Amino acid sequence: MTMDRRETIFCISTYEKGQAFLRQCAAMGCRVILLTVDKLRHADWPLDALEELITMPEGLTLEQLTNTVTYLARSRKFDRIVALDEFDMEAAAHLREHMRIPGMGRTTTTHFRDKLTMRDVAERAGVLVPEFVPILNYDELRAYMASVPAPWVLKPRSEASAIGIRKVHDSEQLWRILDDLGDRQSFYLLEQFIPGHIFHVDAITSERHVVFSTVCGYGKPPMQVMHEGGVFTTRVLDRSSHDSEELTALNAHLMPAMGLLRGVSHAEYIRAEDGRYYFLEAAARVGGAFIAEVVEYATGVNLWAEWARIEVCSLRGDPYTLPPVNALYSGSVLCLARTAEPDTTAFDAPEIVFRMKKHHHAGLILQSPNPQRVESLLEDYSQRFAEEYLASAPVPDKPTD
Repeated sequence: MTMDRRETIFCISTYEKGQAFLRQCAAMGCRVILLTVDKLRHADWPLDALEELITMPEGLTLEQLTNTVTYLARSRKFDRIVALDEFDMEAAAHLREHMRIPGMGRTTTTHFRDKLTMRDVAERAGVLVPEFVPILNYDELRAYMASVPAPWVLKPRSEASAIGIRKVHDSEQLWRILDDLGDRQSFYLLEQFIPGHIFHVDAITSERHVVFSTVCGYGKPPMQVMHEGGVFTTRVLDRSSHDSEELTALNAHLMPAMGLLRGVSHAEYIRAEDGRYYFLEAAARVGGAFIAEVVEYATGVNLWAEWARIEVCSLRGDPYTLPPVNALYSGSVLCLARTAEPDTTAFDAPEIVFRMKKHHHAGLILQSPNPQRVESLLEDYSQRFAEEYLASAPVPDKPTD
């Protein structure tokens, strides 16, 4: 009896995402095993691409997860371990080191999960960051508040998106918040609030070189949308614009400096009122909120699929080559909707290429060869979405996409 030694990619995800990654690994001839939580057993997974779908209870400790995965490894040989969601990255890094499987370890993972660490790394790389201080030493904290004018932003060090971020207007407000946080306060940092325009750069890195990037600009800042409500928009910038060229170069310098050897990244920057660019945060994952779809409609590049190709090429010792890249433009408009299945048929511009099917959400993706056309439509549609669909809800503890 011959043992099946096709390469095995073991994926962990406690959220429903990454279907294109799973399909691409299978299309390249790999065995794909997915470990997810019990409640997602019947989610929309590509079962035809999976060798096995294994579920576990939610909230396992790291030791329990380690025991689960190493038990599975008794009868299965894992060649790579991949976390499809940001909240599983640290567990995957621990498992790689524990099982001696190649890939990003815990130290480098911290560069993309801990907002304090990533600021230290970016600053050492010569990239501007808003002035910040860890919530550790109270004398340092008092000196910071005396020298850096309010308002400030209190950020959890290891959350994703704008979750848990609070704007702080004076020292008295901060001390009250810290009293409430108690022993959890060291898991936060305080940062200077810099008004400006926020961008995100979604990129592919291969062997420490950024080989692909797309620069997009948000409409309203994500923190404002999450905390105050509103319509989320983002769009691919004119590639000849100053913002696009500067952020492409800045991101190409920073990702290798942060230790990213290969994979995908989603990084956010702000252009302050003085015209300078500051680093906000970066994640070694595909961006949420349908950003991957926006990138694909503009460029033809599916970030999930390319991430899979990079993993498999690395495993096999093959060079990674980027597929052909289009030069179109796209953007999205998205909001929480009052009705369960909002009807968007009244929006009928020929540039609409995708209508989102997500419970209690309304959303569209637009595509055009003209970046100004996309920008104009998004401005119009975001106002109409606010009038016709917009609902509000408490800020979640964790991302829901």
